[in-house]
Amino acid sequence: MTVRVRLVVAYDGAPFHGFALQPGQVTVAGVLKASIDRALGADVTLVGAGRTDSGVHAWGQVVTFDADGERFDALELQRSVNGTLGPAIVVRAVDVVDAGFDARRSASSRRYRYTVLNRGVPDPFLAATTWHVADDLSVRAMRLACDPIFGEHDFSSFCRLPKRDPQASLVRRVDEARWVDLGDGLLRFEIEASSFCHQMVRSLVGTMVEIGRGRRKAGDMAGILRARNRSRAGHLAPPRGLCLWSVTYPGFDSALPV
Repeated sequence: MTVRVRLVVAYDGAPFHGFALQPGQVTVAGVLKASIDRALGADVTLVGAGRTDSGVHAWGQVVTFDADGERFDALELQRSVNGTLGPAIVVRAVDVVDAGFDARRSASSRRYRYTVLNRGVPDPFLAATTWHVADDLSVRAMRLACDPIFGEHDFSSFCRLPKRDPQASLVRRVDEARWVDLGDGLLRFEIEASSFCHQMVRSLVGTMVEIGRGRRKAGDMAGILRARNRSRAGHLAPPRGLCLWSVTYPGFDSALPV
């Protein structure tokens, strides 16, 4: 009997060339698959909820694969993978789900967090997970810049064109976008959307930080979005400040840790 297994995975993206399997590259999925294969004595096929880029972290990446139900032990798998890969990659939760559940296709939305350290002096203990910006930032202006991106829009101005299909739609639905002042110079951008195109969050953050610096106006954001031209947006924010925080699955959320 085959069962569908779901993992909730956290990882430090710095040592990896992104999440997805890539020939000749050390990726999260590649390392994770190798560990699961050894633990189960089988060749599994992993499906991830999102394809994070090189250097991007995750707290709530969701992964599914099929396993032999008669031999599968969730606790043993978790112990084995975490003992081998932790703390760089950690399986936070394991459960068996309905055979129709798919980490990518069953998701209704994804949430990302981007953290900026807005202080004059860098912090070595936060350097791996934040973007240090020494210039004074107007949080008010950055918050105003969030307003135009709510709802369904073509985000071509904030996305890298897909190499495999340059004509693919870059229309996405943003349900939440906000800047939170955590105090002590820590600013967090939270965004939830149906899905994200390549480099979308980093491009949005890079543009909003330019607005916060006073190099652009909050009112420019709507025009940049309407232009559907990548050259109109700001520079990409560095990957280290970005984290895939959680994935939403209607009818399944109660089983997912936060």
